[in-house]
Amino acid sequence: MTGAPDPNFTARQIETGRKIFAGACDFVMGVAALAQLPDPLSCEVAFAGRSNVGKSSLLNALTGRKALARTSNTPGRTRELNYFNIAGALYLVDMPGYGYARAEKRLIEKWNALIRGYLRGRASLRRVFILVDSRHGLKAGDLETMDLLDETAVPYQIVMTKADKVKPEPLAAVIAGVTKALAKRPAAHPDIHLTSSVKGEGIAELRAEIVVLAGL
Repeated sequence: MTGAPDPNFTARQIETGRKIFAGACDFVMGVAALAQLPDPLSCEVAFAGRSNVGKSSLLNALTGRKALARTSNTPGRTRELNYFNIAGALYLVDMPGYGYARAEKRLIEKWNALIRGYLRGRASLRRVFILVDSRHGLKAGDLETMDLLDETAVPYQIVMTKADKVKPEPLAAVIAGVTKALAKRPAAHPDIHLTSSVKGEGIAELRAEIVVLAGL
């Protein structure tokens, strides 16, 4: 997290990402059943992660909003596939957090069925970004999600959150562990995004990644 330009993205891609995410950003709907899915745009990207991994904070940082996605200390607050239209160019999908312990079993089963159906059947889904807390690395829920994405051949990429809360040496160890875990997974993108929603680190690069996926 040096603040140096990322060689994987051009200045134009960084600027396009800034412009797209600075534009209109509208909540479309919360999807609780597959039949409710909106008509697809040419591209959508989804964000998944364990509860309290910092997903809402990251989505707010990406869009420059303070309350696009609500933040909460209560696990499992996001109970639907929440769709956001980004400048008419793509959908951003906030998926229910996993690893929550306080929800009823029947709700967990319902959410899991929704997620599985969504991942298996959404042709416009270009990539799932799996958020992983930089302090802890991959957990069981992350590995289970990666298994499902490998099985369904849905491309995914790891986004490390809260990187500002970890000192360089342990952070490097966590990144090495995640990189090793990704090496043999067929649907995994090899590059890892390192981010801090508090300090804004890695946000511009993640925006650029998304606009590249959208062909912008």
